[in-house]
Amino acid sequence: GPSGTNYDYLLPAGESWSTFPLSDGNGAYKVMMLQNTEGKKYAVLCTASFTVTLKDEFAPFLRPNQYVNFTEDSEVVSMAQSLISAKEAETGTALDNLGKVGLVYEWVVTNLTYDFNRAKTVQPGYLPDVDSVMAEKKGICFDYAALMASMLRSQGVPVKLVVGYTSQGVYHAWINVWSEEGGWVEGMIYFDGKIWKLMDPTYASSGKQ
Repeated sequence: GPSGTNYDYLLPAGESWSTFPLSDGNGAYKVMMLQNTEGKKYAVLCTASFTVTLKDEFAPFLRPNQYVNFTEDSEVVSMAQSLISAKEAETGTALDNLGKVGLVYEWVVTNLTYDFNRAKTVQPGYLPDVDSVMAEKKGICFDYAALMASMLRSQGVPVKLVVGYTSQGVYHAWINVWSEEGGWVEGMIYFDGKIWKLMDPTYASSGKQ
């Protein structure tokens, strides 16, 4: 993408198509499709270059993709809608983005537990099934982040799902959200009007909130 960052995705065998976000926004992109030949060796099958002008700068962070995979019929969408509708009916006011984030965040960290067994056995290429995660009420960091991202995106809140390394060098997944007041909130979220708290649903849930 235009930032020069390389994003690597796995295309599962047998899939006819898959959706990936244009995370860098407007600009020139180059896409390469690689085929694993043996071990860690890959052959280039094809390349394509194109220039992107988004009609909506938030489009990559509102729509489903391979990592944040939901449809209008997903259970996570119904849950998010019911939580927000109930709160708005109770207060008589529409929730802004941060209000929705706080509500969904509270539900996720209260209802999910960390799946230590999955964390030990997860294989490369693992992709969360957000409805299954919600039904099982447990998951790893990628599951937490994908579930919360799906719930919020379905309710019009732009969310970036970030996969990378913490400052301690631990592989991890978390989310950043966009608020009307402050724009993109990178790894922190405003809750009580006084302090900023790290918004990481995995750590909050596994650490007994």
